[in-house]
Amino acid sequence: MDKLIITVAGVGAETTKEAQPALPVTAQEIGEDAARCREVGASIYHLHVRRPDGTPTQDKDVFAAAIAEIRKRTDIIIQTSTGGAMGMTADERLQPLELNPEMASLTTGTANFGDDVFFNDKALMQEFYRRMQTKGVRPEFEIFEAGQIDNALRLVKENGPAGPLMHWDLVLGVPGSMSGEPRNVVFLVDRLPAGSTWTATGIGRWHMPVTMTALALGGNVRVGLEDNIFYHKGVLAEGNAQLAARVARIAAEWGRECATPDEARRILKLAPYDK
Repeated sequence: MDKLIITVAGVGAETTKEAQPALPVTAQEIGEDAARCREVGASIYHLHVRRPDGTPTQDKDVFAAAIAEIRKRTDIIIQTSTGGAMGMTADERLQPLELNPEMASLTTGTANFGDDVFFNDKALMQEFYRRMQTKGVRPEFEIFEAGQIDNALRLVKENGPAGPLMHWDLVLGVPGSMSGEPRNVVFLVDRLPAGSTWTATGIGRWHMPVTMTALALGGNVRVGLEDNIFYHKGVLAEGNAQLAARVARIAAEWGRECATPDEARRILKLAPYDK
C-alpha cells in the first residue's frame, strides 16, 4: 500500500470568516496555513483565493501572491482550483492555469450544489482539459456523481492522456449530489480504471464516514475548511492543520505513514520539485 496522501482544501469559495474564524484569507495567512499543514503530514494544498474583503476570486494575480507565500515556507504540492465559485465564467475559472501549477482540479460534469447548479458542459470540460494538457498541468478529476467518471474517461479517450496516470477526487456529501455513505465511496472506487490514484472528500457531516472508508480501502483523503468547518459535531475546528493531523494520527494507528510532498510526487508521477 502506498503512503497516505493528505490533501488540504484550506480556503474554498463558500466558507466565511464569520462561520469559521480560523479560515485563512490573505496570501500570508494561506502561506502560513499550508506550512502548518505540511508539518502535520499533508502533501497537497488545494488552493482557492479571496479578495481582501473575503469574497472568492480566480484572479491570477491573487493566486500568484498566495503561491509565492506558500513557496516561501514549504514544498507542498499546490493544486489550484478551476471550480472557482458559483456563477463564474469559464474564462474567470481558468486564470490560475496561466501560473503553470503542478495540479489543478477539473470537475467533469454539471452537479446540483446546494441551492445552485455547478455548470460544466462538454465544451467547457474539453476546453479545461485541453488547456491543462497544453500546459502540462495534471488534472485531478473532481467527481460528485457516478456519471462524471464516464465523462472523464471520455475526455481521455477523445483527447489523449494528460499525464502518466489519472488522479481522482471523490467529492461526496454536497447537498443535492451523491451522499457520503460508505457504500457510495466503494461504488465509485470500483468504477475507477486500473492504475488510477484517488482521494476522497466528505462534505460537512460526511467528513469522517468518507475519511474512514477511504482509509479502509487504501485510498487517500482530503480535509479542510472548504469542506468541513467542524472538528466534532458543533465544535469548530481550530484550523486546517488540526483536521489534517487527525487523519495522519488515525492512519498511523493502522501502520500507514503519510507521504511527504516529494513522495506524493513520485506516487502521482509528477515532475520532481524544482526548488
